[in-house]
Amino acid sequence: MVIASLVSELDPHAPARPLEDADALAGRAHAHVDPTAGEPLLVCEGLRYAYLERFVALDGVSLQIRSGEKVALLGANGCGKSTLLKILDGLLFPDEGSYRAFGQPVTEDDLEDEQFSMGFRSRVGFIFQNSDAQVFSPTVREDVAFGPLQLGWSRDKVARRIDDVLSMLEITELADRAPFQLSGGEKKRVAIASVLVMNPDVLLFDEPTAALDPRTQAWLVELILELNRAGKTIVMATHDLDILETVADRCIVFSENHRIAAEGSPSDVLADRELLLRVNLIHDHTHVHRPGSSEEPHEHEHDPSHHVMEDAGASPAARRSAE
Repeated sequence: MVIASLVSELDPHAPARPLEDADALAGRAHAHVDPTAGEPLLVCEGLRYAYLERFVALDGVSLQIRSGEKVALLGANGCGKSTLLKILDGLLFPDEGSYRAFGQPVTEDDLEDEQFSMGFRSRVGFIFQNSDAQVFSPTVREDVAFGPLQLGWSRDKVARRIDDVLSMLEITELADRAPFQLSGGEKKRVAIASVLVMNPDVLLFDEPTAALDPRTQAWLVELILELNRAGKTIVMATHDLDILETVADRCIVFSENHRIAAEGSPSDVLADRELLLRVNLIHDHTHVHRPGSSEEPHEHEHDPSHHVMEDAGASPAARRSAE
């Protein structure tokens, strides 16, 4: 995959660029940005969100995503990771708090403005966990064309971009296939193509490796790394600890009470067993080995006697019965 060269050829940003000067953007978009030096692109302050005004998903979440970072949002199912991604993509809006992208507030009213909406949508792309929610047209080619056509690109330009991105993702032969005929891995590639065709600056992934076979998982991890090397900012929600050190520079850990519990490097987070237990990313029988080890987090079998209270209150008979 030659991502950097393709990204440098794509030019979807004009004219829909009200959020930032296009020349300044082009100057930084194609080189890897040191996460410690990149400017804040996405800024959330005190986000609160509840579904149906009853079921809390986010409870006072504040964070920043900087240019060129690879950020992993970690947490158990239901902790609010996917809800946060939807807010970052302008699909949901917080009940309280504020969200700014590229220096501008992002609200429901702002996105009613066509120019603002086109600029924002061209710069932030979201790859859903469930590819079926993202591929819905009669053919793959039409699916990939949908986004850029909504942004007002010419059909000739769209056709060129589709050919480029399908080739890059090695799915040219799928162009005239119906999405419902594809495998899970093929659907994931099509969903990614439908976002990459617009060449966004920020890519949001929701559980990107979920339900994929090992070969497709490895391909996707490498794709994410190449996109980041080409200058893309990556934000992903995951509870897959196996890939954490590879795909992230920084981790933001969510608790099951929908707040940020911790933030740090992948190695620091993986080393904090108490934290991982507390936020329900591992359980008592999972052993997390130091980063760089050939072993990943895994479960060990335990003798049944492990569960017997071996203190003064446990009788010898009780201990023998567990053996």
